[in-house]
Amino acid sequence: AHRVNYPVLIRPSYVLSGAAMAVASTDAELLRFLKRATDLSKEHPTVISKFLENAKELEFDGVAQHGNVIVYAISEHVENAGVHSGDATLVFPAQRTYLETMRQVRFIAKKIASALNINGPFNIQFIAKQNEVKVIECNLRTSRSFPFVSKVLKLNLIELATKAIMGEPIYSVDSSVFELNHVGVKAPQFSFTRLDGADPVTGVEMTSTGEVACLGDTFDEAYLKALASVGFRFPVRSVLLSTGNIESKAELLEAVTTLARMGIKLYATVGTARFLKSNGITTEILYWPLDKRRPGALEYIKNGTIDLVINLPKTFQKEELNNDYIIRRAAVDHNVMLITNRQIAMRFAEALGRMKPEQLEVKSWREY
Repeated sequence: AHRVNYPVLIRPSYVLSGAAMAVASTDAELLRFLKRATDLSKEHPTVISKFLENAKELEFDGVAQHGNVIVYAISEHVENAGVHSGDATLVFPAQRTYLETMRQVRFIAKKIASALNINGPFNIQFIAKQNEVKVIECNLRTSRSFPFVSKVLKLNLIELATKAIMGEPIYSVDSSVFELNHVGVKAPQFSFTRLDGADPVTGVEMTSTGEVACLGDTFDEAYLKALASVGFRFPVRSVLLSTGNIESKAELLEAVTTLARMGIKLYATVGTARFLKSNGITTEILYWPLDKRRPGALEYIKNGTIDLVINLPKTFQKEELNNDYIIRRAAVDHNVMLITNRQIAMRFAEALGRMKPEQLEVKSWREY
């Protein structure tokens, strides 16, 4: 951990859905999480690797025959790397990835398929930062994004994979099928209301219980449709902001400016309110639950004054019984919309700023 520098990712072997995975930022956290990982699996090793901050995650879904890639789809996560792929919001075709990054992803995937002589479906997860691409893992199976990209492409990847496995001749798919005039967005569905006391925040351990995929003529349209499908309600008239560390506050400034410009009533916790005021944005201060002062954030969430809570965690760790946890939990328990990820908040504000919810078109899958 000292050699590669913190933060590091701790991963017990042979776990599904990232159980007991964690990101450690200090020696004390590392020891705490290692104990938890070894409790889970004493006979198998635990992997520690460098955790890349502010990196992009990409999914490569492909079908190969005798090591030759027949068809592939590259989709991107809206959230930065560090959110489990089962909890991530997925976009296909990728909208915010450099062409050079895409070229490297294709090149690496073809080399892996050839070296492993893959015959059938496979999924590779990539991480990209400043145009440098690394492989997280390659799985010789279909992934949860396979049916999603099949629907968006209108091309049954499972059917092609079956033919490849059965030895039937299949031919490379013409790249023109990727010149789409629509965008697909897959959003996670959470069930935190049924998990009493769970911290409703996304991380390296998977917590979603389902997903919804939507199509639109643009990313903004598909994204707002997907959010509406997993429980977001429009219009948004009031937002409570608690925007994490100083880096998050600065990154979110443009998004908050967009919300203010739309006439949405902005409430904020003390530190966020101070930062926004110094940047020319007026908010109404609501005090933290543990401050026991009025007007309190908890009271406003409970009485339905707040439509949306944007609460960004200050660290990688889920913290129980601190102010942030209490606010997040109150939002879930009182059916108030909640965003706990910086990229999701930024894209949400942009999409709302560019498209009114009543402009979302209802079209059948075939019409796309």
